[in-house]
Amino acid sequence: MNYQAYAAPEAGATLQIIPLELPSLAHDDVRIAVEYCGVCHSDISMIDNAWGISQYPLVPGHEIIGKVVEVGSQVKTHAIGDTVGVGWHSRYDNECCECLNGDQNLCANHQATIVGHYGGFSDMVQAQATSVIKIPKGLDLAASAPLLCGGITVFNPLLQIPVRPTERVGIIGIGGLGHIALQFLKAWGCDVVAFSTHLDKKDEITAWGANEVIDSNNPKAISACKPLDVIISTVNVPLDWSAYLGQLKPRGRLHFLGAVLKPVEVPAMLLIQQQRSVSGSPVGSPVNIEKMLQFSARNHIKPVIETYPMHKVNEALDHLRQGKIRYRAVLTNRH
Repeated sequence: MNYQAYAAPEAGATLQIIPLELPSLAHDDVRIAVEYCGVCHSDISMIDNAWGISQYPLVPGHEIIGKVVEVGSQVKTHAIGDTVGVGWHSRYDNECCECLNGDQNLCANHQATIVGHYGGFSDMVQAQATSVIKIPKGLDLAASAPLLCGGITVFNPLLQIPVRPTERVGIIGIGGLGHIALQFLKAWGCDVVAFSTHLDKKDEITAWGANEVIDSNNPKAISACKPLDVIISTVNVPLDWSAYLGQLKPRGRLHFLGAVLKPVEVPAMLLIQQQRSVSGSPVGSPVNIEKMLQFSARNHIKPVIETYPMHKVNEALDHLRQGKIRYRAVLTNRH
């Protein structure tokens, strides 16, 4: 099947529209007509080959919502006409211990949606049925696209750490990920502290769920913060991690979601003395993505988005690079 997609021909290049042909439909595949696709910082990292794993031509887009148009011969979970989503993963081996344990997001043999696979900045996308998630009724489809990556990235730790509703939790960085995390944590029942450089957004940050907003540029303000059970970092830049570790309770955890490319320096004594820990996590399993979407529907959680028609993809990417997006960009194929 022929279709059109927006692709980067080389690292850092402007995306160009190109014709492509989808592979034959495997017995466990689902073919989806793309209606909405979020624009994520990971798309920029892949376009620029910042992680050294990009293959060109590269079609970005891994926060996909659309309609099923064809299913493989053995697919029982999805039907033509279903509204579904695809996130960072488009295939798993479904044989390894991680997959059999329900941790497909940790599968070493997974297929990423935009690594050696054409993503959702296009008319059509193809993915294994296991990685295709039904979208619950009641969700705003355009606003829900970023939940397929950004949303599950911040929801997954709530289940995996796990975060208890009685706990005091800090979020570093109130941007594309952080503003979703605040909404989840508020609905989860936590006492939430936001660490942000944008105190001019305090009212907005408080409305999303923060009980306290602290200037992350002010070391004295950070050190005056009452101890926290968990601190989740959504930023991708190096910070004074010792300052945050020092604000954790005994057995507290500093958890990384943002891909900081420089090594994270952590003084061992700050961990040893109070039995603190440092950890990180990727996106979630299909089951946890489904839980996250259901939780979002019940609690009326949705990202703040700006929409762009698909043909203005380069404008959306430029705005994201320049920090002009509030707070997630979504491309649409709907007219």
